[in-house]
Amino acid sequence: MIKVFNTLGKKKQILKPIKDKQITMYSCGPTVYDFIHIGNARTFLAFDIIARYLKYRGFKVKHIQNITDVGHLTEDEVRQDKMLKAAKKEKVSPLDLAKKYTQKYFEAMEKLNWEKPDQSPKASENVKEIIKLVEVLVKKGFAYEVDGTIYFDVSKFKKYGKLSGNTLEKLEAGASERIKKEIIKEKHSPHDFALWFKAPEEHALKWKSPWGLGYPGWHIECSVMSAKYLGQTFDIHGGGKDLIFPHHENE
Repeated sequence: MIKVFNTLGKKKQILKPIKDKQITMYSCGPTVYDFIHIGNARTFLAFDIIARYLKYRGFKVKHIQNITDVGHLTEDEVRQDKMLKAAKKEKVSPLDLAKKYTQKYFEAMEKLNWEKPDQSPKASENVKEIIKLVEVLVKKGFAYEVDGTIYFDVSKFKKYGKLSGNTLEKLEAGASERIKKEIIKEKHSPHDFALWFKAPEEHALKWKSPWGLGYPGWHIECSVMSAKYLGQTFDIHGGGKDLIFPHHENE
């Protein structure tokens, strides 16, 4: 018997795989705009150790870890993609930057005797699927458009906040003072989050969509990739504690 701490249930629970002796696991990988640091490595090694231990216990493990190469915005400046900011600083294209730091990531982790996940899908390679999911959410009334940007309406999801404990009643308008007032005004609620961003003319990473040229939000990228490679329901979803809110909550 194996017990694991379930963040959603806030307690240790017996691990009961969906399929007998098979474990499907998705862990959030790096945003490849710079070298990883020791805190990143600790998280990635933790899930590698979990995968290895489960294999040791006789489970067949399928481990997917994503690579974020678009859509992860800076916390200090709203709607500034970390990839674009770093690419501008290094005077290279975002794709070249992603290629460089993805390779550096794998090299660093291999030096720590890390075993690669079974697959490491990139967000930029799954934009088609992301657009399809956004369309579904809009059609079902869970999301709405404001001038080419699509927001998820958190009021439509009654269990929002259950994972992190940050319920709508506890959250303060504007969350952290970092959100520009004009962006708060265009949302139905300041807690709504972007599934798809309208791309400024100068934005280097953008794709055609039903709402015009744009790029995906960070949270929906993992929603799409986890479902694509593991199915709608899988056994383990993990990442650093700092991702519980808002990233994992918004997935």
